Amino acid sequence: MEKQYVSAQIGSPEIAPVQKVKYCLYARKSTEQDEKQALSIESQVKEMLAIAERDELEIIDIRREAHSAKDSGQRPVFKELLEDIRRGRYNGILTWAPDRLSRNAGDLGSLVDLMDQKLLIQIKTYGQSFINSPNEKFLLMILCSQAKLENDNKSINVKRGLRTRVEMGLWPAPAPTGYLKEKRMDRKCETLIDPLRAPVIKQMFEKVAYEKWSGRKVYNWLKFDLNFKTATGNKNLTLGNIYMILQSHFYYGVFEYPKKSGNWYTGKHEAIITKELFEAVQNQIKSQYIRSEGKEFAFTKLMTCGLCGSGITADEKFKKQKNGNVHRYVYYGCTKVRDRNCKCGYVNEKDLLKQFEELIEKIDINEIEIKEKAKTEIERIKKFNNILLNKKEDIKVKNIDVYSYAKYILREGQDIEKRELLGCLRSKILLKNKRITLQLL
Repeated sequence: MEKQYVSAQIGSPEIAPVQKVKYCLYARKSTEQDEKQALSIESQVKEMLAIAERDELEIIDIRREAHSAKDSGQRPVFKELLEDIRRGRYNGILTWAPDRLSRNAGDLGSLVDLMDQKLLIQIKTYGQSFINSPNEKFLLMILCSQAKLENDNKSINVKRGLRTRVEMGLWPAPAPTGYLKEKRMDRKCETLIDPLRAPVIKQMFEKVAYEKWSGRKVYNWLKFDLNFKTATGNKNLTLGNIYMILQSHFYYGVFEYPKKSGNWYTGKHEAIITKELFEAVQNQIKSQYIRSEGKEFAFTKLMTCGLCGSGITADEKFKKQKNGNVHRYVYYGCTKVRDRNCKCGYVNEKDLLKQFEELIEKIDINEIEIKEKAKTEIERIKKFNNILLNKKEDIKVKNIDVYSYAKYILREGQDIEKRELLGCLRSKILLKNKRITLQLL
């Protein structure tokens, strides 16, 4: 015999009509530190199904969720549960404990509102039951508010603990590459030198500071020469990881916590490098940045290596003649990210332009877009003639030779114009053995 539930207000002269309760079983995995011994999701489901069978409760649905309940509106499964209650799919919730449903004021308010609207008739837990009566709603709010208070206090305690640790010189986060975390409980949070990786980290700093290595060269050395792997994850360092290491104060014995807070601490850990070496590296990185800042190359990021599939980069060289003149040369070649031993070779930008001019007749160009660019250029010339030279010439676009215009842009255009032109191509540009080839997309 399935149970019926009667809802009544204390002190009310009328009894609400009997209404059948249909339940949604809601199980949420705890993520809070002090609840590590709490039941897992499947254990909760098993226990609550046993209660449902004992009390002859009708279970319409079972919902499982692993998100924390401490932040309002951040649980997608719980939000679906509330919507299903509003739609009338079920009007009761069966869960292990009140804090499974809410540890914040927002979600608690949503539950109480549904009770006030008589859409949610009952919340049943392992040891308690809550209906739409002032006393029981008040008790529900107290229990959930107590869970919120525990969360808030826990946050304060964690922050206080972290502050105490950093003031002792202990790094409270995962160990940076080159260090390991002490696993002994009596030396918890201490950071120790990694005997396998620390010497390599020191060499990284030395090669940048004294041998003027770039981050890319360090990357190739670590990946291809040493096959250097991280202690956690056993992965190669990315170029971004390398620059983060090279700019980390932690390696000479100090650290900022939290980041960008301006709070600096002297670490209890052993330094891998000296402060002087660290500053020399920063100066070298800064000089490399200044040399590269503002440089624009016409064809970077537009070509792909035809041998290994890496990107194509550009480099410039300056040569001083006997007469004192300085000539600038730009060379394009493979970045060798995918294959350090790639034999793509380097090609001078002038030779590259000649190759483009030779191939321009064979390139399938988006003529409409090219003509629009030509039209814009002609309008600009017209305005120039009218305003400055007081000339009125009827220049028409319809007879423009698209390919001649493209060659003109390659020879005389600015870098940005050359890039826009090549962006109109319907072919992939490959650089292979110093020669350009095209691959249809």
